[in-house]
Amino acid sequence: MKTTTDKNALAQARALTLPSREASLIREASVSQFWNSNRNLLEEAWVEWEMENKDNLPILNETLLDPRLRQAVNEAWENPEKESAVADLWEEIIPGVYSAQFFDLDRLTDFRNYLEAVANSRVPKRAPYGIQLNRYGMMLDPRSEGHLAAPNFQAFYNDIMDRYMRPIARLLLGTYGYDNQTFGFSIQYNPDKDKDLHAHTDASAATLNININLPDEKFTGSEVDFYDKASGKTVQAIFEPGKAIIHRGNVPHATHPITSGQRSNLVVWLYGDRMQIPRGNTSSYGNSSGDTIKNDAFESVTPRQRWSLPDGPKDTVAPF
Repeated sequence: MKTTTDKNALAQARALTLPSREASLIREASVSQFWNSNRNLLEEAWVEWEMENKDNLPILNETLLDPRLRQAVNEAWENPEKESAVADLWEEIIPGVYSAQFFDLDRLTDFRNYLEAVANSRVPKRAPYGIQLNRYGMMLDPRSEGHLAAPNFQAFYNDIMDRYMRPIARLLLGTYGYDNQTFGFSIQYNPDKDKDLHAHTDASAATLNININLPDEKFTGSEVDFYDKASGKTVQAIFEPGKAIIHRGNVPHATHPITSGQRSNLVVWLYGDRMQIPRGNTSSYGNSSGDTIKNDAFESVTPRQRWSLPDGPKDTVAPF
């Protein structure tokens, strides 16, 4: 598509006619065509929007995150041998599922104010396929059509994925070797739409699910069940403001119906090239074709390797 150069991308983007809700929910080919043909325009519109609102938008950086988590992670990046301090912050729910405070409750309002400004921007953005087009439903990763391409948000998102989620997943879940690709979306659960999620597993090596409700935003219901394959028991978790749950993608889980209020969450994934995810045990992994690939490096991963960035390129494959 022709690139916009005269600083009118924002107006052009706002004038676009979006695909219908029905077309989006059934993933008509025209929907993908719309987002792909307007990708450059929308990316330029987000840059322009951010510049126009720079004096009013909250600054997104790691000071939004829980101070204890931030300190432990920064110390581990300086000296990976101190990574146990990071692990100590996470409470094990069942094997392969952990919970910890992720956002600083005193700063969570700033992050929500940013998302509220995004919701009011009138720049088209795609909600995850299969959900209603609710206020906080949007794609976060550049591999996704219609993603939130605002530069400051993308810098914050990449910081969360690179400096926090990936090494924490490697430390707690053993994902090293198939976690260089990222994916993310936001969703809001409501009693009248998108109220629950049936039992499923994720197409990820690791999933980080972060509740971004403010402390005074109460809701009832919406508990999450995690199934422990080893014991055969189901353990229930309740999302609290600013808290995150990290788990292996192959852990079955389901969300109970929300009965009052709203629950807003960021959900981010890690997986390997060509959608590679663990198969069976953590010393091997597979791809979307079901091929099993030996991960010879798994047993000898060092702290230094866990606290490192992948050196391979990002691909363009999106799970949905």
